[in-house]
Amino acid sequence: MSEEVVHELSESQRKRIRLGVFAFYFSQGLCFSSWASRIPDIKSYLGLDDAAWGTILLMIPIGQICGMTISGLMVSKIGSKKILPVSLVFYVLALLAIGASRTEYALLMSLIFFGFCGNFCNISVNTQGVNIEAMYGKAIMSSFHGGWSLACFAGSAIGLLMINIHLNPFYHFLIVAVIVLANLVVSKRYLQPDIKKKKDPQEAETKKKNKPETFLYLLGIVAFCGMAAEGAMSDWGGLYLKDIVKVSDSLVPLGFAAYMVTMASGRFLADGIIERWGRQRIIQAGGILISIGLFLAVAFPYLPVTLLAFMIIGLGTSSIVPTIYSIAGQRTRIPTGIALTIVSSISFLGFLMGPPLIGYISQATNLRYSYGLIGVFGICIVILSSVIKIFKTEK
Repeated sequence: MSEEVVHELSESQRKRIRLGVFAFYFSQGLCFSSWASRIPDIKSYLGLDDAAWGTILLMIPIGQICGMTISGLMVSKIGSKKILPVSLVFYVLALLAIGASRTEYALLMSLIFFGFCGNFCNISVNTQGVNIEAMYGKAIMSSFHGGWSLACFAGSAIGLLMINIHLNPFYHFLIVAVIVLANLVVSKRYLQPDIKKKKDPQEAETKKKNKPETFLYLLGIVAFCGMAAEGAMSDWGGLYLKDIVKVSDSLVPLGFAAYMVTMASGRFLADGIIERWGRQRIIQAGGILISIGLFLAVAFPYLPVTLLAFMIIGLGTSSIVPTIYSIAGQRTRIPTGIALTIVSSISFLGFLMGPPLIGYISQATNLRYSYGLIGVFGICIVILSSVIKIFKTEK
């Protein structure tokens, strides 16, 4: 699909397409949050300490990195329209495999598969997001990621229900699988062919122009810091409430829910704020909020204060990754899928290093020190986003 064709669609057609793609973000978020909501149960069932669990959590990002080696190339060659439905089906199967795992080894393999399939979903769905943003000619990427966060909030609520009725994780995940596959059948028709970017004849003559731009790597580092904070919340938020705040098992999912409700709200509001303040300021504000929230949780480990802190962190992380993906997808000369793979390859190292690092520090000291370290990443976001030149040409 060319850049001219996308602007010929009617407003009602654009809205239906936007809602259809939104549904894929929602489906992916529902799968991920379903896993996250049962982390304390699975950890307890296997009888693992914090250090061992930190190693277990390495498996998802390892799978993601394995997927990154081929996902960008496949999406750019085959197209996100074809890759996304297939990858989502396998993502659901991986979730079921996690629920069926009864040994540490089985869980390791299932999480690697989950991460591998999740990476294909991530690259293909964000390529779709860039396509639809081009249709509208304005910032809407954050609202798509808001669908992911909204699903995570819904997944946390479902997880809370399933825990309180004592339903086995496998049957919990099976219910989620039915919802996601039904959503896939309904929404698949709205996926769009990837936009073919115009090529400047003079740029085509220069081999250097076909190489990834330096700013993609710098954007990846900013996203790395944001995703380290996201990993701290998704993988350790429930355990922080259980081990540090000392809440009952039935209240553990409240932490992830509190985090996700403000993350979702922030993403639905972010596009309008970006139009007014610009991308640089919203990322800087996000970094400040991440630091404030994490330091607050460390200083005052009480349920009301910790839930408030998690909400502040959710607001801080809400716009960083979607804003970075939007800039990377629109400002690059190389195929969108490859550009997003470069950025996500660096950023997902935050998921690779963050959660296990938290586990190792927690084992040596306690989880509060680990969260304090991740709070420093918010400060890094503010500093880095202030010096990257690409932001100076973005609104």
